[in-house]
Amino acid sequence: MTNPSSTSTSPTSTMRAVWVEQVGEPETMQLRDLPVPPLKPGFVRLKVEAVGINFADVLAVQGKYLTPTQTPMIPGMEFAGMVEALGEGVSGFVVGQQVGCLGGRGGLAEYAVVPAQTVVPIPEGLSSAEAAAFPVSYYTAYISLVTLGQARAGETVLVQGAAGALGTALIQVARALELKIIALASTDEKLKLAADLGAHTTLISERPDIVEAVKEATGGAGVNLLVEITGGEMVQRSLRMMANRGRVMIVGSASGERASVEGVALMKKNLSVIGVWLTSMMGEPGVIEEALSFFAPLLRSGQIRPQVGHTYALAESAAAFRDLLERKTTGKVVIEPGR
Repeated sequence: MTNPSSTSTSPTSTMRAVWVEQVGEPETMQLRDLPVPPLKPGFVRLKVEAVGINFADVLAVQGKYLTPTQTPMIPGMEFAGMVEALGEGVSGFVVGQQVGCLGGRGGLAEYAVVPAQTVVPIPEGLSSAEAAAFPVSYYTAYISLVTLGQARAGETVLVQGAAGALGTALIQVARALELKIIALASTDEKLKLAADLGAHTTLISERPDIVEAVKEATGGAGVNLLVEITGGEMVQRSLRMMANRGRVMIVGSASGERASVEGVALMKKNLSVIGVWLTSMMGEPGVIEEALSFFAPLLRSGQIRPQVGHTYALAESAAAFRDLLERKTTGKVVIEPGR
């Protein structure tokens, strides 16, 4: 695909957008009318149709993310939309194409002008909401289990937050890899969703004997892979759930608490603790292409489908962030700027 002609004009001069002037709680976000950013060489202008909200977005607004939050800003790290114009020098996309974007910010608006290298192809057959729910969760699941986790058929994986966006993606990927799946979640309703997606064992995450319950579910052996999103003292419990030569994949720290890992605890079972961050992995050649090759046939066959939870209008962005923060959601929280 080439870019036979570029344009720097926009069909409209202003757009609605969520604006953050200073970091804080979700309620500090404001709905504003702002100028549409100008198209520049090497950039793509998208008409944003759906924004997938991740816990990282909440942390960014709070000023607690892995990278410092620069304000003022328009939040929204992951979104999907239609290519409306290509800046000078951009190739590989065509006007009218549905794409995803992992731009780090800028999604919660009717239009976004983003660097071409942050735009990713979306497998065919997905709705806009499903497309917005796909990149972060499913690429992270693949990298956690396959690229870094080196999962092998027949191994057991434990998924925390199993009804969330990443949790539902992990369950579907693990099922495709023929893994045995133990799912943890905070309510029976959430565990039912995990079971419907293919989890073999479901456990309430807050039960006081959770380590013993996991060990019992594995016949005393422990799990081979564990995707850790909670952080804090849960990391110590996670280590106690592991089988010999197990791999703990650190994907998040939803508790906001620091975790400590003692070397002796790793030595006794030859355990590995591996950090996972999609942003740094995307720059490695072949990583995204390999993941897309894995997902394409699974999406076509229906074995994998992004799980879209509640959808919100742009004016309801603060409520969406608050619901995610308070664990009231299942699947991917999606905001639709056109509403």
